[in-house]
Formats: sequence, C-alpha cells, structure tokens
Amino acid sequence: MVVSILLAMLTLRGGLAVRRARLRKQRRERGARERHLRLAKITVAMIVAGFVAGLASAFWLRGWGIFTTAHSLVSSGALLLFAATAYQGRRLERARSNRPDPHAFLALAAVGTSIAAFFTGFVLLP
Repeated sequence: MVVSILLAMLTLRGGLAVRRARLRKQRRERGARERHLRLAKITVAMIVAGFVAGLASAFWLRGWGIFTTAHSLVSSGALLLFAATAYQGRRLERARSNRPDPHAFLALAAVGTSIAAFFTGFVLLP
C-alpha cells in the first residue's frame, strides 16, 4: 500500500499541475492530462486491490473480525473517497461535467485519508 499511496500523491501532483495551468489560463505541459488519467486509473486499481487484500489478510490469515479496527474504518473512508474521485474524474474525462473543483477536493481528501490509514495501520504490524 505504500507504493499505492506514493502513486496517489504523484497522481495528485499531476492533477494539481493541470488545474493550476487551467486556472492561470496557461498552456499545460504536453501530455499532462493523459498522464494524469493513466496514473489515476492505475492508482485506483491498486488502492482497491490493496483494500481487498487487507480484508482477506485480516480475516483469513490473522483471524480478526472485519471492520473491527480503526485502520479498517479509516481505510474504508479512503476507499470511498477514491471511488468518488474516480467517478468525478470519469465524468470530467467524458465531458459529462464541467466542474473540476469537486474532483480536486475529493482527490485531496482521498490522499489525506489514505495517509491517515497508513498511520493507523502501524499498530496492527506484528
């Protein structure tokens, strides 16, 4: 999940660069939007896979109940925020929305919550 969170930060950085260029009415770097879209899709897939793997690990390998730790609750919130960010991003990509601000807010919240989930997971380490 460390790689997923780092990739999410990189994706956020790229998205904010695209946003900054749009707000300043400047030309953005060639391929910046496409790179952001490609990284975002990979990031969301990795986050979902990591979440499912974490649930499986807790239940089958450690014998814990599902959703019984602070880490599971925080990471569930992060997953929901990533899903909402992906949904808004998909709407922007397909020109079904012309409001990028909710996407940016959700992305920032998703990355922040995933960092919080990372730190709440430390107490679960063997």
